[in-house]
Amino acid sequence: MSNNIYFTPGPSQLFYTFEEHLKKALSLDIPSLSHRSSTFIKIVEETNEALKELLQLPDGYDIYFLNSANEAWDRIIQNLVSERSHHFTNGSFSRKFYDFAIQHGKKSSITEASDGDSYTSWEVPADTELIGITKNETSVGYSLQETEIAELRLQNPNSLIALDIVSASPSVPVNFSNIDTAYFSVQKAFGLPSGLGVWIVNTKCHELAQRKKLTTSIGSYRSLPNLKKFGDKNQTPETPNMLFIYLLGKIAQDMLGVGISKLRNDTAYKAAILNQSIEDHPLLSHFVNSKQHRSKTTIVAKSGKSNELIEFFNKKGLILGKGYGNHKGDHIRIANFPTHSKESIEMICDLFLQIK
Repeated sequence: MSNNIYFTPGPSQLFYTFEEHLKKALSLDIPSLSHRSSTFIKIVEETNEALKELLQLPDGYDIYFLNSANEAWDRIIQNLVSERSHHFTNGSFSRKFYDFAIQHGKKSSITEASDGDSYTSWEVPADTELIGITKNETSVGYSLQETEIAELRLQNPNSLIALDIVSASPSVPVNFSNIDTAYFSVQKAFGLPSGLGVWIVNTKCHELAQRKKLTTSIGSYRSLPNLKKFGDKNQTPETPNMLFIYLLGKIAQDMLGVGISKLRNDTAYKAAILNQSIEDHPLLSHFVNSKQHRSKTTIVAKSGKSNELIEFFNKKGLILGKGYGNHKGDHIRIANFPTHSKESIEMICDLFLQIK
């Protein structure tokens, strides 16, 4: 492995115990196991237990494994939306969930904020079945507050709420009692290579999917009722990415060993010094104007010299992220995940002082 440290927002730096667990997995022949074997069933059980504890999931929430967070958009729309969803978007990824709904033929609606701006309205159409929101918009570094999610829940008791926690969990708290389904992929905060998605659903989602399948198709082998059928036995409908499920469980256990409070306190500290460096630097400014909505896990700065700044860091083995979409040429994105040490973030802050 190289000496580079990747602060790209995903894929990002591998978790510091990844190589150790990978070697152990290979020595145990994990990739060659039968996915119906008692050994693999135990692996799924242990991974589920670790994730539930790490994410602090309440009772009544189940975990299923997909190929990616993008797949979760398809599964959510197929299983949980008959006519209409409503989406709050202010960046490329939250917008894509809405686009998926339209491609599925739904009469979905949208509340759109400009990239990085706060929402001016939280109104939702009365016939909305599901509300799509994003805890941390990775493309622009905008983070929803828990109070906003709680108010949305209060005002829409009859609609399901789907929360994108990609690049947010487990680094920042999420009150899952205010949402019905959530999803993430592992190549960001969990420090794994890309190729595994995690879908979280509660009892309300299961009940709705069971009713919906009586009148329409909700998918095949990864329909929610089928996922539950196998998931209740700590199995999967198909042969899954067994290696990554094993590795995810081990890394979740490592994070529990560190302690969720320490992990989140460290995240807040690292975000604070990065944000201060942006404020103090003559070539940088914050993209998200609202201080309370600035992401702690994806720090986004705008600069007329972003490419030069990124190249400066690249030469030192610190690989920062470019802007996303329309902002490739004027943004810098810096991932702040559990695998990024305080020392490495402090190094970035010190190097910013050398650039005038």
